[in-house]
Amino acid sequence: MYDVIVVGARCAGAASALLLARAGRRVLLLDRARFPSDTLSTLYIHQRGLARLDRWGLLGEVLATGAPLLTRLSLNFPGARLTGPAPALGAINGGCAPRRYALDHLLVEAAVRTGAEFRPRTTVVDLHWEDGKVTGVRHGTQRGSTTLARAHLVVGADGRNSTVARLADAPVARQDPRGTRAYYSYWSGIPDHGLQMYTGQGMGAGCIPTQDGLTLVSVQVSRALPADDDRQRTYREMARRSSAELDRRLAEGKQEDRLYCCSDLPNFFRQPHGPGWALVGDAAHNKDPTPGRGITDAFIQAEMLAERLDIPLDDTQQVDAALAKYAQQLREEFTPAYESALVTARLDPAAYIRHLIDNQHDPAFTERFFRAFAGLN
Repeated sequence: MYDVIVVGARCAGAASALLLARAGRRVLLLDRARFPSDTLSTLYIHQRGLARLDRWGLLGEVLATGAPLLTRLSLNFPGARLTGPAPALGAINGGCAPRRYALDHLLVEAAVRTGAEFRPRTTVVDLHWEDGKVTGVRHGTQRGSTTLARAHLVVGADGRNSTVARLADAPVARQDPRGTRAYYSYWSGIPDHGLQMYTGQGMGAGCIPTQDGLTLVSVQVSRALPADDDRQRTYREMARRSSAELDRRLAEGKQEDRLYCCSDLPNFFRQPHGPGWALVGDAAHNKDPTPGRGITDAFIQAEMLAERLDIPLDDTQQVDAALAKYAQQLREEFTPAYESALVTARLDPAAYIRHLIDNQHDPAFTERFFRAFAGLN
């Protein structure tokens, strides 16, 4: 009998397992993937996320992957550019973008070192219910059979298409239309000038230096624009239209990986808990990736959930009350950023470009803007 079973071992799940195991819980962590392995992501971790890695004693390991600390920002709009140092959060003076095969693996290893049990290549096929409450999961084994693992609480950290949410019939509390389609690849030969973002009418792009001397170059396109079946052509054309500067850099660089594409970018809040189950990370709340907040928010939510669960997990009433408070905190904490992301995903700088042009040379304005971008206001 486990205290907690966490389904999904990426950022939200591995962080949740780590924190719960550190609190003395018996934790089982499951994921259908093998580790280390990659996953769709634009990689960026804001200062609040790095601060948590630092608090958990893992920031040194993350920087040891070779992903540089990105201490400068450049946000480029038609006729306006904001550039300068990244805002600081205590000793954290920038963001970072490690590859997910490295980040997720080191989080899982940290959870295992702390006492969590990890089973990769394991697919959950059903939830186990007793008297209207989830009391475990049934998952596949490498022998081709299924087995039951029991726990006081099952946590779904398995992404926006969460199996736990589907099996628990978790209601969608809020849903908004999809805003963008995303394309990205990894490039060599792109100078490291920190995090650079470009926004044009209906399109945006970003250069995000990562490890191994590579830069993730992402392009997001408004869904209001017609889709082209030639995705590589769309990627390069939209990068060109986003910025002549970016187009020059790509012409001088070399694409080192295939093109990754994602059009399934929903915006929603699910009800994040029920009898014997809870959701964390993208399973609970997903928003357009334009602001790059996914990993940071996953770490914050994992910490919120673990702190709420500092109670006897065999006491159903206490657990239900704690999860209700977690749901309220999640809604209050993330609704402003969610609504901001809906606006950003319109990729329509015309509404605010005059204000940016008038203030682009004001250091105080730039600092406030960068702090808002990092979620520090």
